[in-house]
Amino acid sequence: MPTVLRILGYRFHFYSDEGTEPPHIHIESADGECKFWLMPVALASNRGMSPTDVRKVERLVYEHQKFLVEKYNVFQSE
Repeated sequence: MPTVLRILGYRFHFYSDEGTEPPHIHIESADGECKFWLMPVALASNRGMSPTDVRKVERLVYEHQKFLVEKYNVFQSE
């Protein structure tokens, strides 16, 4: 599960072998984990993160969307 970004206490990473799901990113914090679709950006799931943290993460996903999509595509092609 490669980490592609660490920022503000959040770890952005992918899991291998997730089948045919659309591009997405998993984000982990000390309190939980959530998953965001990347195109378009939308919350896919949340386990344990507060609504405030989810909003912060959503902003970070928007800010880094291009980078995350590029990393996702590279990861899927390996």
